[in-house]
Amino acid sequence: MSSEHGTGFEPATGDGPLMPGPAEKRVASVRTAFEGLLQIRRLTNTGQANPEGVPARWELHRAVRAVALVLEAAGLPASAVDESGRRVASGYRVQAGGAPATVRVEWLGPPGSGAAHEEESELTRCADALRRLGWTALLYRGPRRRRFLEVEP
Repeated sequence: MSSEHGTGFEPATGDGPLMPGPAEKRVASVRTAFEGLLQIRRLTNTGQANPEGVPARWELHRAVRAVALVLEAAGLPASAVDESGRRVASGYRVQAGGAPATVRVEWLGPPGSGAAHEEESELTRCADALRRLGWTALLYRGPRRRRFLEVEP
């Protein structure tokens, strides 16, 4: 995750550091980015009955970024890692899926955090937030019986 200073806003994917800086500033940046996403949808999805409820074409080329923004704007916590790559916070992790324009969302946390026990309910919350904005989110059980979402437009 990049800082909002100089390099532009990047939504939290769950593989970056804990949220830097004052929380109010981050919340404002997320709100601005999300409002921008909705505005792009209104302007580009003019043939749709509900233009805000369908991902815009540019989102398909930046699906990880778009999905992460939806989850962060919904107030869901992102996981985080420290400098050594060790997981330090429980939350969602967004990464590219196995096919173009697909995204995988997992619920991860540090060892002993209980993230594995929370994953079904928390991933259901993630799926609900994504579905409200036109994404298809299907819950699967993968290796070691861990659940994940496969998300596509």
